[in-house]
Amino acid sequence: MPIFRPVSGAGPRPVRRRVKATLGAVATLATAGALIAALPASAAHDKHGGHGTYDRGRYQDVQLLSFNDFHGNLEPPAGSSGQVTEKQADGTTKQVDAGGVEYLATSLRTARKGHPYSVTAAAGDLIGASPLLSGLFHDEPTVEAMNKLDLDVTGVGNHEFDEGATELARIQNGGCHPKDGCFEKGHTFEGADYPYLAANVTDEKTGKPILKPYWVWKHKGVKVGFIGVTLEGTPNIVSAEGVKGLKFHDEIETVNKYAKILDKQGVKSIVALIHEGGVPASSSYNYDCDASGAGSGVSGPIVDIAKGITPKVDALVTGHTHNAYVCTIPDPAGNPRLVTSASSYGKLYTDTALTYDRRTKDIVRTSVRSATSANHVVTRTQPKAPDMTALIGRWNKLAAPVANQAVGYISGDIPGRGAGTPEEPLGDLIADAQLAHAKTLDPKASLALMNPGGVRSDLVYKASGGEGDGVVTYGEAFTVQPFSNTVNLADLTGAQLITALQQQVSGSNAASPKILQPSAGLTYTLDMTKSGAARVVTDSIRLNGAAIDPAATYRVAMNSFLAGGGDGFAALGQGKNPLVGADDLKAFNDYLTANSSAANPIAPPKADRITIIK
Repeated sequence: MPIFRPVSGAGPRPVRRRVKATLGAVATLATAGALIAALPASAAHDKHGGHGTYDRGRYQDVQLLSFNDFHGNLEPPAGSSGQVTEKQADGTTKQVDAGGVEYLATSLRTARKGHPYSVTAAAGDLIGASPLLSGLFHDEPTVEAMNKLDLDVTGVGNHEFDEGATELARIQNGGCHPKDGCFEKGHTFEGADYPYLAANVTDEKTGKPILKPYWVWKHKGVKVGFIGVTLEGTPNIVSAEGVKGLKFHDEIETVNKYAKILDKQGVKSIVALIHEGGVPASSSYNYDCDASGAGSGVSGPIVDIAKGITPKVDALVTGHTHNAYVCTIPDPAGNPRLVTSASSYGKLYTDTALTYDRRTKDIVRTSVRSATSANHVVTRTQPKAPDMTALIGRWNKLAAPVANQAVGYISGDIPGRGAGTPEEPLGDLIADAQLAHAKTLDPKASLALMNPGGVRSDLVYKASGGEGDGVVTYGEAFTVQPFSNTVNLADLTGAQLITALQQQVSGSNAASPKILQPSAGLTYTLDMTKSGAARVVTDSIRLNGAAIDPAATYRVAMNSFLAGGGDGFAALGQGKNPLVGADDLKAFNDYLTANSSAANPIAPPKADRITIIK
């Protein structure tokens, strides 16, 4: 296990410091004054029941800017992956193009103006599952961009562990990659200027956190503590090699433990960065989450987590589900507490005003409501940040020889991540590609299953560069399949296959189903009016028209993540006679090349292999 920087306490942030444009303390005091003036008289009570008379010298406005799940999207995401849904005044919605680090940098720098007390935080998955521009270089370009963005602190997400703890140590501390070396002549990767926090991830042998559990932001007497955790279930959604030697602990217990430690150190203002999230009632980023009562507009794991975290914590910045929401969920004492999430891929950022009481050293909790926090679109109509444009250009030059190679042709958009349906056209195409590769290893291969979380983007017909419409480049295919999993084969009984299909909608996947993408020939009905495993209509399961025989043996292709029982599919991890094939990206590219041409492009699959009853 690698040795990280000290895990204890609130050391100073790295030497490089931001130089922010500000309008001075007068502007900030005016902002705080306006906020305080808008509060009811009862707002003089803080979360500990204290009283006080508001005065401009005592209270300081602190700006918290936050985002999550960036996933190395330096360039604007393509297709629906690069859009957010915006609710209009008349109740209709429209799609707005958003994202790209050139625009995110401009948005954050503009937002900071007039706010000398400003801190920027993230809630994990800044790296991992990244497009080729970042992923090809083990996400060094994204870390460099985050340094330039003046990110202050981030929690870890599950994807920070994609390449294991040793690589995460390198991301934090710097140094050239142990296998690929330095990517630019004369340049050694410097690592992240901002601390990664992993309070609930410990070394199995020592029991100590592998990264700092918390960090304290300080500015002119104001202190705000940050605690970072990832979801306890990270081992279920990351390859076994990525989490080898690590233990992941309960989010609530961990945050409460370190909130108590910070409190004893005199740090009373605390923000939790939690890489776990919820599902909003509306897909619009600007809907009112509290319209029917505090937190009424969000469901999912983050609700119970928020309700269990100590009142010592003043706000929760969350992620993982790639959704957008700004809600107030009552803490265990019944007091309102802000819970935010800013979608994904740098398409949104959250701007929250925290009123810091210099006397109590705490946040005035009654000021931390959805009225003082909002998600903002990272629009592509604003100017690009020149330093980010230069960064992208530099890394693109290094990536170009690989990224621009044509690997196939399509006749229209093939939605994957952006499909918004249980069965995705691109998921079906990937499953077909994996079955084709599996048949070259063993002609007895009969079907393939693809996990939906492994489909990271869409294939878009419109050219992203100079390759021409309908051309799929290596870089675009990489963005879809960035994990470097292998295509594996294993023998499963019909009974195990049926159980695997039931595990899509039961067990750990009951609350949030994970629908496997099937290869051609595998069909069945999913009845969502029922609950749990009963949602899979067993009698409807067919392979090439024949009913699945529970006693028969089937040769099933899947990626190495699923073959290890990932995503809650324990049945898939029980396969016999395993055989390991090529990298899944190679299998996908080979399929595109063999089955398409400029004259005969691949048409988008109909995604009609699963019949859905709602």
